[in-house]
Amino acid sequence: MAIPLLEYQLITQNGRVSNLAGDNSTVRGQIYTSSAAGDETIRGEMDTLIEQAYRQVFFHAMLSDREPFLESQLRSGNITVRDFIRGLLLSERFQQGYYQCSSNYRMVDQVVGRVLGRPTHGDSERRAWSIVIGEKGFAAFIDTLLDSPEYMNCFGYDLVPQQRSRVLPGRALGETPVYQQFPRYGADWRDSLQDRAPSPNRMDLLVASQMQTSPVWVNGQPPAWALKAWLVLATVGAFELGRVLLTIAGEMLRT
Repeated sequence: MAIPLLEYQLITQNGRVSNLAGDNSTVRGQIYTSSAAGDETIRGEMDTLIEQAYRQVFFHAMLSDREPFLESQLRSGNITVRDFIRGLLLSERFQQGYYQCSSNYRMVDQVVGRVLGRPTHGDSERRAWSIVIGEKGFAAFIDTLLDSPEYMNCFGYDLVPQQRSRVLPGRALGETPVYQQFPRYGADWRDSLQDRAPSPNRMDLLVASQMQTSPVWVNGQPPAWALKAWLVLATVGAFELGRVLLTIAGEMLRT
């Protein structure tokens, strides 16, 4: 039996400001209509909308991180902006660069900030969504957020999610965007990468093990018979090489 989503208390950082659940008073955006898709102005607006979506999800997407199929589907009107956001969150780039190197708690902070445009309401909301990820999977977590009344009331089908905040007196700007608040991975993943990386001491041991001398050597020197054999081979090789060079030179002068 599936565990229902746990209830969590809505909180705010300032007692004079109401919580952001359902608040869309600061949401601004351009709604794209595909009826004039051939117009250059509309095409430019679509490019801007797609760049905003990439920035909201990835902060900065390189050329190899882009999803040309999703972009084509969005431009042709086959999918909505909400579907485009879902595709980016479930893409291989987001799976490898964010989901696989973050804990469920950290993933809740990352995705709620990007999708709902607000910080999480404390540990209670983190625990609630972490249970959804652990029980139903990451894709079900994304679908639940995108289908939630909070998302639909604020962004609907055609707006790119964005940071929602109240402008307080004496403060010209709202909260810092979530993609700037949270690095791509946390300290735990960074430390695990450091532990898995070969340390200088390990490299020294590896080089020393590879450079160990044979037990038949005496005082770091090869046996006498091996040294004589090497000298004979080197002499024969040098003589043969000189003979070949002289032969070639003679044939060149003769022709």
